[in-house]
Amino acid sequence: MNSQQITFLSDLLQNLQIHILEAHLTQCTTSWKELNFTPEHNKLYWILEGEGWVKVDHQELNPMPGQLCLLPAHALHSYSTISDRPYLKYWCHFTAHIGSFDLFQWLDIPLFIQIQSVEQMTAWFQELAALHHEPSLTSRLREKAILLQIISSYLEAVPVQVLQKRTDEMDRLGQLRQFIEQNLHKSITVEQMAKSVHLHPNYLIKYFKKHFGMPPAKYMQRKRIDKAKFLLTTTSLSMKEIAEQTGYEDTNHFAKSFRKDTGFPPTEYRMNVQGKV
Repeated sequence: MNSQQITFLSDLLQNLQIHILEAHLTQCTTSWKELNFTPEHNKLYWILEGEGWVKVDHQELNPMPGQLCLLPAHALHSYSTISDRPYLKYWCHFTAHIGSFDLFQWLDIPLFIQIQSVEQMTAWFQELAALHHEPSLTSRLREKAILLQIISSYLEAVPVQVLQKRTDEMDRLGQLRQFIEQNLHKSITVEQMAKSVHLHPNYLIKYFKKHFGMPPAKYMQRKRIDKAKFLLTTTSLSMKEIAEQTGYEDTNHFAKSFRKDTGFPPTEYRMNVQGKV
């Protein structure tokens, strides 16, 4: 994956929405079998014991104990037992949405990995399953944190590439993102954004929200605040100069917008962050 793709996906991940549907420990029976179905959720299988067969689109595998499988949504799935020793496994169904797409609709990654620390992975899944059955508000937060830890560990262990069928789309979205970042100091219109990637203005708004999970105006506001944070903490520019470079009409408007987004006036943010460097 090249640096532009990494930057683009990192930007998208700021809007990642994780939702856990199920998380359990199951001793499968010899009747564990389902063929040719297309789930709208992703699956994680953490294999503890036994053997079986899994197919995703045209890829077939026989996951073994100590292997973690990540099976993407919106692909053709099949699975079954292959002996009288069916799986004992932790499993989790989840969605990982960025706009209208799932994260794994962008990525080309192996379907399974061999886990080095079996104890750690088992502990994560054990806690994930336990939290999923608790009704408390904090359990919802903690289970998401554990799932993100598992997913992060998975992605760190495999070569991550963008799916070939998504590269053209990513190039266009990258051009759109680059156009916005290069023009944050200006008051650019939807028409100008659309023209930069050869789309109709009416279609651009739907297209943008579908992929970035927010309308163009909100995205631009977030990028302006991000740039302001950078300038506040890495330069000695005045508030007036930073306001000009981030597209605000005056320092008062800049200060109000910055405080609304961060909870701090720009001058206080600068002192707080620089004091920690």
